[in-house]
Amino acid sequence: MKGVNEPVFSNLLDALTLKVTNFILDGARSRMTDREFLEKEIQRWKYSPHRIMQIKGALYYEGEHDVLKRKRTMIGADGKLEVVENLPNNRVVNNQYAKLVNQKANYLFGQPFVVSTENDAYSECLKKVFNKRFMKTLKNSGKAAYNGGICWLYPYYTENGEFSFRLFPGYEILPFWKDSEHTILDFAIRLYLVIGYDGTMPKVIEKVEIYDLDGVHKFILKGGSTLVPDDSGGPVDCPHVTVTDAAGKITGFNWSRVPLIPLKANEQETPLIKKVKSLQDGINIMMSDFENNMQEDARNTILVLKNYDGENLGEFRRNLATFGAVKVRYDGDTKGGVETLEVTVNAENYKSILEIFKKAMIENAMGYDAKDDRLSGNPNQMNIQSMYSDIDIDANDTETEYQAAFEDVLWFVNAHLANTGQGNFENETVDIIFNRDILINESEAIDNCSKSLAVLSLETVISQHPWVDDPQQELERLEKQKQKEQEELEKQYNPFQNQRTDPNQGNQGGGDVDDEE
Repeated sequence: MKGVNEPVFSNLLDALTLKVTNFILDGARSRMTDREFLEKEIQRWKYSPHRIMQIKGALYYEGEHDVLKRKRTMIGADGKLEVVENLPNNRVVNNQYAKLVNQKANYLFGQPFVVSTENDAYSECLKKVFNKRFMKTLKNSGKAAYNGGICWLYPYYTENGEFSFRLFPGYEILPFWKDSEHTILDFAIRLYLVIGYDGTMPKVIEKVEIYDLDGVHKFILKGGSTLVPDDSGGPVDCPHVTVTDAAGKITGFNWSRVPLIPLKANEQETPLIKKVKSLQDGINIMMSDFENNMQEDARNTILVLKNYDGENLGEFRRNLATFGAVKVRYDGDTKGGVETLEVTVNAENYKSILEIFKKAMIENAMGYDAKDDRLSGNPNQMNIQSMYSDIDIDANDTETEYQAAFEDVLWFVNAHLANTGQGNFENETVDIIFNRDILINESEAIDNCSKSLAVLSLETVISQHPWVDDPQQELERLEKQKQKEQEELEKQYNPFQNQRTDPNQGNQGGGDVDDEE
């Protein structure tokens, strides 16, 4: 393969996230084939901390948290921790992480974005490509980008010949970049799992696809380490696009760019879970421990026996759980009884810790608290903007990355439009405007719009109105409304509308004409 690069790492920089230019050491090709190189790169990446954290982000979003594997332990006879099976072991998941991911993704991508261009024909073509399905894909990409730090759009044609985009999560793609800024893609490897059958027994198959300028090359990762050509679903080497004409002839075409578009949550491609995992785990543990302590009642807590009528403590526990009664002896001055070593559970302590964890999690994830005290009563716009300051700053970073990615998206869209004869729009200027889903004081905003009509254009004022999603469409509605009102006025005040006119006399005045015999 041309341009295959090998990343070089330094042990002294393990704790840092650096972007380094990939390269192969001199003479490496004489010692290693391309396939061997790819196998080693897949193995290195497959179990890398970065990919594991990307997978963790997806799992935590789905509710699969580490607390679900937690076990209760105690100090054993040798002073080491031992697993205890006969104590309450609740595993509570309070998924604040998923809430924050949804909050951040919907804040920036929840509202349809606006495509602004001066070419009306181009605008109509873009509306067909950027349809509701694409809007949904874009919003889902926001969640995937926050979970993995990066996700990927794959432009392709459906079975019906419709141009569309598919979303790949970050943990499926191993990119090889041409530059240290991670902006120009050389080629990429996709690793994904499918369920197949070995006879009648289901098994998991690791499939590998390599995307480069020559097309898509398909392999199976046999034994988790060896690449074997995959011819189960057709040819091993496929073009990016295949076209079937009326006679049934199939022709293959390749894009002049690798058909994978990176969508980054931030420049460093850092998963959000990396910033807040310890806080999310702390919330889960605190709630689980609180429930454990509340369940440790007299039937399963520590008991102190006095003059117990029996020797087997296991039998005592079983009788207590079964009958709820304890049999003790009373020998003269020796009184029997049962006491408990009780540890008081202070619910306020748990509430305080949980509140600290939740606030810290919101701050570290750069989200906002919808129950903020600044929203009580009738908050003004300054209080609302202060509450949104953190998420707004973080959204600026994500929007910058997405704006850069849309240049690549538009390149593929323009190529599609040119290839299908819909027009050449390569040199057209397009602005992509993301409408952020921010809470505002509508009365204050509307009042400001009304006061600005004297100094700003109507188009500018309409674009800032809280009830308007598409300013251009609203201007067209206003124009139609004015035309209709003008027509109504002309009908109402036309002095000739109800007048009788004699064509033979040619009377154009306002008086009546007498009939002559």
